[in-house]
Amino acid sequence: MKTKNAIILAAGKGTRMKSKLYKVLHQVAGKAMVDHVLTQLEANHMDNIVTVVGFGAENVEQALGERTKYAVQKQQLGTGHAVMQAADLLSDLDGQTLVISGDTPLFKAATLQKLVDYHTAKKASATVLTSIAPDPTGYGRLVRNDIGIVEKVVEQKDATPEEQAIDDINTGVYCIDNKTLFDALKLLSNDNAQGEYYLTDVIGILKKRGDIVAAYRMADFDESMGVNDRIALAKANEIMRNRINTHWMEEGVTLLDPKTTYIDSDVKIGSDTVIEGGVTIKGNTVIGTDCYISAHSDIINSIIHDEVKITSSTLEDSEMHTGSDIGPYSHLRPASEIGENVHIGNFVEVKKSFIDKGTKVGHLTYVGDATLGKNINIGCGVVFINYDGTSKHHTNIGDHAFIGSNSNLIAPVNIAEDSFVAAGSTITDDTNKFDMAIARARQTNKPDYAKKLPW
Repeated sequence: MKTKNAIILAAGKGTRMKSKLYKVLHQVAGKAMVDHVLTQLEANHMDNIVTVVGFGAENVEQALGERTKYAVQKQQLGTGHAVMQAADLLSDLDGQTLVISGDTPLFKAATLQKLVDYHTAKKASATVLTSIAPDPTGYGRLVRNDIGIVEKVVEQKDATPEEQAIDDINTGVYCIDNKTLFDALKLLSNDNAQGEYYLTDVIGILKKRGDIVAAYRMADFDESMGVNDRIALAKANEIMRNRINTHWMEEGVTLLDPKTTYIDSDVKIGSDTVIEGGVTIKGNTVIGTDCYISAHSDIINSIIHDEVKITSSTLEDSEMHTGSDIGPYSHLRPASEIGENVHIGNFVEVKKSFIDKGTKVGHLTYVGDATLGKNINIGCGVVFINYDGTSKHHTNIGDHAFIGSNSNLIAPVNIAEDSFVAAGSTITDDTNKFDMAIARARQTNKPDYAKKLPW
């Protein structure tokens, strides 16, 4: 049976990144570069994907998990040598193998599939994915004869001045018949300027023995960008974010200032949602329809249902249900769930709490480790005191309760439904239904005492 295989080359150290982080794990639009490559391959339903790892192998395996098989390149002896490491996993299989670098996060699944389809249609042994580069410096060049047939691929450092003038570049992606690939790899030599085994030399080997070698020229050069330093990383992020923003605008999302809107690649957004400039949406965030997100909001790994309004606030690993609103300048910390039509006003912090339908938390309040029922009013400056210096404790507030301004609720404590906490109280004991709890000293006025004060 013929198989569709892929090899991701991800063993390079990436010294030009000047980073402790393994190169292919640097992120573009919230996802590691190698993860972008793997995701596009998965979209084309490969039978086998092998990622060749070296330096930082454990970190790559942790990032990608069981979505791919792994081969280890212990010595960095070139791209041809890297592909050789996959021989034990792939060399006996019939079919085609796509070879791609793990530091090329901008390739699209559709482009890779076009390469495979072209390879099949030409009945070639190998097909090189090429593009016209505005500046080909640093890229391998595709050398053709007078009638356009591929002769060879030559690396920049081994190219003659005439070959360096060619702008048809090798993107580093190949589709090669699998057994042909591994047979040719056995014939590679490292007699070149780098002393390495070049995968590009496979093309020359196949040409020499008379095999058909084709080249498919892709339309968008930007897809082929390899990331070798921080400058290229910034450019890749710019291209990817523009691609993402364009997609969501085409899907019916309004971005008032796309140039300053940053949306990660795995985010989902419903139609008729409006997003102002300066907004960052990260991780696996899902946003419903008809939402409004104002400037300078940050949303991370959160679920936003329909008709939610977020005003200049930060949400982390939290959920807001339909019709709720928050802000400005409020913060949902992880494990917070805001119910339908709940109002979270300005300068409110919520952590690991559930707030049920219709409750209002107006301003200047901290809600931590709590469960709030329906239609509760939380006054200004209320503090849920959840930490005793050793352990966190929980507060429960029943439906229709009223918590007066500047109250302190010292957990663990239960405030019953329909009960009332007077403003300025420090509550340590549970209340019963319809109780009014008041915990503050009676006011005493000292006549003329203010005359003794220094001011």
